[in-house]
Order: sequence, then structure tokens, then C-alpha cells
Amino acid sequence: MPLQKLQFRPGLVRDITGYTNENGWRDGNLVRFRFGLPETVGGWQKYSTTTFLGACRSMLNWIALNGSNYLGMGTTLKYYVEEGGFYNDITPLRATVVLTNPFTATAGSNVLLVTELLHGCVEGDFVTYSGATSLGGNVTADVLNQEYEITFLDPNSYSIALPVLADATDVSGSPGGGNVTAAYQINVGLDNQVGGTGWGAGGWSRGGWGSGTNLSISNQIRIWTQDNYGEDLIFNVRGGGVYYWSASSPGVTRAPTLASLSSDLETPTVAYQVMVSDRDRHVIVFGANSGGSTPIDPLRIRFSSQEDPYTWTPTATNTAGDLRLGSGSKIVRAVETKREIVVFTDVAMYSMQYLGPPYTFGIQQLASNITVNGFNSFVAVDDSVFWMGKKDFYIYSGQTQELPCPILNFVFNDYNDQQSDKVYAAHNSEFSEVTWFYPSASSSENDRYVTYCYADKAWSYGVLNRTAWLDRGVRDYPQAASPEGYIYNQEFGVNDGSTTPETPLNAFIESSPFDIGEGDKFAFVRRLIPDVNFFNSEQSPSLRFVLKTQNYPGSNYASGSDSAVARTATVPVDQYTQVRDIRLRGRSLVLRVESDTVGTRWSLGSPRIEVRTDGGR
Repeated sequence: MPLQKLQFRPGLVRDITGYTNENGWRDGNLVRFRFGLPETVGGWQKYSTTTFLGACRSMLNWIALNGSNYLGMGTTLKYYVEEGGFYNDITPLRATVVLTNPFTATAGSNVLLVTELLHGCVEGDFVTYSGATSLGGNVTADVLNQEYEITFLDPNSYSIALPVLADATDVSGSPGGGNVTAAYQINVGLDNQVGGTGWGAGGWSRGGWGSGTNLSISNQIRIWTQDNYGEDLIFNVRGGGVYYWSASSPGVTRAPTLASLSSDLETPTVAYQVMVSDRDRHVIVFGANSGGSTPIDPLRIRFSSQEDPYTWTPTATNTAGDLRLGSGSKIVRAVETKREIVVFTDVAMYSMQYLGPPYTFGIQQLASNITVNGFNSFVAVDDSVFWMGKKDFYIYSGQTQELPCPILNFVFNDYNDQQSDKVYAAHNSEFSEVTWFYPSASSSENDRYVTYCYADKAWSYGVLNRTAWLDRGVRDYPQAASPEGYIYNQEFGVNDGSTTPETPLNAFIESSPFDIGEGDKFAFVRRLIPDVNFFNSEQSPSLRFVLKTQNYPGSNYASGSDSAVARTATVPVDQYTQVRDIRLRGRSLVLRVESDTVGTRWSLGSPRIEVRTDGGR
């Protein structure tokens, strides 16, 4: 009997009909393409059992001079420097005040009222008290002198939740607390976009960040930007202050503003983004306030003197200066490649390159009338930049091109564009992949992904909730943040390590219908020869080949065979050649390969089926 080899083009295709996509793949989950063939993605495991507060939307990894391996993380509530699995809170302060007897307790309640006129807090802010004295009962000095999250508030008072219930003695001793020092962290940011806002609507800034601006970003989610200056860290809240953290003073230390460390009165105090140019060692801020003023100029770029983050006033003896872009209403993102810095506004893109004295940097427009998505929808790969637009994907590699995407409509038809700022572009260099994590239409948080393998020019998609990503480099594995407050080592093992015990990856790939013979006659399939490599799998991995037949396009699948294919300990993975007998008849066939058992990772080769012509009955 003749054998028919089952070979399919790499990549998923959904934007044309299944029959048009004959000999192609149509659906899948947690499957990538490598060397043109499908295989399951790697598993993941918690990097630390400790959680962080808020949704993490930015990550930066660097090594200090003493060998400390740091991970900077910006969340909607905090900014952390992680080391050794512990999250050190370095969130900057916006104000430190001394209050006199601010606390009022209620008997039998853990809610404590704090009185302060025009405190400037928003719900969810964090405050740390010190120097407080006991109210006389359960509310002791040790209870009071801690960090608390602010709950209910009005302009002149707010509430915090104590870990104890106040008693009658606490009530009789309130208002009290003595002379209390209250250190307020910068206002927390939004975790969800508000409808009617986005990169093309509204302006930027936020009250309570301690920075003046003539724009408003109160409807935008909290996004941080950061870069390392040697072993130190420079970071900022988008539209807010610029801060500096020194690695020589590690631990739980609040990061001061860059301006407070500089004697230069023109040091920027607010910006959209901060970056350290690797090639020439300038600190660059994008969308910054002009020297000597406080409002943000959304198209202005400013840079410090070379090798000096504290000098910003241009003189004849330094290289500080500024540039202003001519197209667009605001700078959305700057991305550094090996040869240039690519700057995106909401309608155009520019190349920013180091020229040396006397001009320092030059700017040249590269393209106009492009579309851009959220701040984190861009990623650099060597000298190229990939990004997601409003309804398309792009690549810049010396010239700007739209990426042909055969699942474009499928992705954007199930996409929540009201939460577009949450889109996060990730680079997985080991597998030559660029992935965009995005919220589906029914979700307010990232729960889907779409991946482009630039080596095979193949697209795939699936279900996975990640809010930020860090490529493998200094650390052994790619790392990603989840909405639940964990960092995961990605491409680690073969299972889903978010649960205990670990659970399997529900991975599958399914082909479009393909003809048996020429498709003009019925055919009978009686044998399957699978070609599978169970690489890196654990003991007794297994998967299923599901074969489904159709008589005509649009008809239901006929009853198929669901045959388990299990590797035994005596058969090497790369020599697996078991034959399975099946009984199927029809004009066309769909192949589905799926696995849902712990310890299974597989790569599909070129399976074969034995086919003979059959009658219509």
C-alpha cells in the first residue's frame, strides 16, 4: 500500500479558508516552529516563592561591580530591585511630613483614621510612619511604625487598616500618636486604562507625583522606564520624576530624584522615558521638561554631558544639549539598537545617532504615517526593531516594512484595544522569536500571545498570561512576570510550574484539511507511522495523534481515531517509529497532535499514513 508523507508549511494561518491553506497548519497552542517543524514550548517555574505588589510592566537586569545580580522591576504600585529572590522596595518618596497626634481609633475596629490637611494621597498609596507613640491599648508604637496602604480618603484625612483591633483604651488615647513622621511614596498608578484614552488621545502627567506639567496622563496605566548607568540605576515614572539608585548603597533605600543629586538647575525633573546610550555614555530623557521650566515638552529630547549624569546645561566645554522632533504630538518610545536610537512619535519614527562635538547627536526622520501601540509593544533585535501597530505588525531594519501576518485578523478580532498600553513585546533569542503578550477582547489583562519566528518567518499564537519579559542573558533563563505577582523562569523544564504539583502544558497543533489523493475520490486510511522526538521529556511522556476526515468543505468531521502514542524506556527518543493501525475514510483529512500529560515535550517530524482508494459507501 502507498504511504503518504504528511508535511506542512511552518506557521499558523487563519486569515484564509482551511481548504485554501492545504498543507498548512491552522490552529495551535504552546507550540513554536523551529527548523520549519512544530514543537512544544518550554515549561516554566517560579523564580521565587515571594510575590511582589502590583502588575509588573518593566524589567531590567544588570550586574554590579561586586557581582550582585540585580533585576529592576516597575509595577503599578512599587519599584523594586530584586536580588537573590528578594524584592527590595526602593519606590521614591514624594513627601515627608511631621504630623501631631494624627491617629483616631474606633473600638473593635482595625480601621485607623489619619488626619492631615491636603495630604495629596490617592487610594492605594503607601505611607511609612516612624516616631509614633502608643495610643494606650492594642495600637502600640510597634503596630503604628510600619508601612501601610491607604484605603478610604477625603482631602483632609484617610484611613489605614491595622493588623490589630483597637480597644477602649486606644479610643480614649486618640487622637494621638505624638509627633509622627509620615513618609509618602509617590502616588500609585492605574492598573487599567480608562476608556477614551491611549496614545492618540489625551495628554500626559499625574497629580501628586511632585512634578509640574501642563499635560495630563491620569487615565494611563503606570509604566516605568529604566537603564543602568554602570552599576547604578536611573529610572522614571512615565510622565513623572527621574530617579537615581546607587548600587553602592543597596538594600531597602528610597531612590532620590536625579535633580536632588545634581547642582545643575537644568537637570530634568520629569520625562516620558530615560535611557543611557551604551555607545557614548550620555543619559538621555525623551519627552522632558525644558531647562529651567517644569512642564513636559512631549517632543523634546535632552541629553546630559558625556560620562556625567549630573550636568545638563549646555556649554562650550561639555556635550549636553537637546533636540526637538517635528512630527507627532508626543514621543511614544525610544528603542536602542546596535547602531542607533530609533525614536517613535504617535505618527512618525526617527533615527537618533551620535555625531560627536559640536552637535553631539543628530536626528533624521525615517518614516511617517505609521501606527504604534502601547509603550512596551516595541523590541530591539540587534539592528532591527519589531513592533505592534494598531492593526498591523512592523519591522525596521534600515527600512520600515509591514510584516506579512497570516493570522492578523484572527489576533486583532480578539483583542482588547481599550487596554493596548498593556501589550508587551518580548525577545526570545534562543529560538529567534519575537512575542507580543496582549489582552483578549474579554480580558482586561494580558492573557494571549502572538509569536513571530524571524528565522522561519512563521507565526504562532496561544494562551499565556505574562505582563513583562526579560530575555536570557545575564540570567540562565528568560524571565517573565505574571499578573499574580510572580517571576517565572521560562523555557525551564517541560511543565507548568505555577501550581504545586506541576501541571502539564496543554499543547496542540492542528492542520488545515488536506486531500487524500486528489480529493476527487474517497480514500481509506488504515495505518499511521508517527515521527516524533520526545526531547527533554521526563519519564513516560505521551501524546495523541487525532485524525479527522471530511467529505466536503464545511461538513462535520467524521468520527476519528484518538490513538495514544507512548514512548517506552527501551526505545530512544530519536528512534521512535511505532506503527498504529487506524480505520478512517473520507475525501480529506485533518491531523491534530496534542499532549496533556506531565513530563511531555515533543517535536513533530514527518509522519506517514497508509492510504488506498475506497468506495463511496
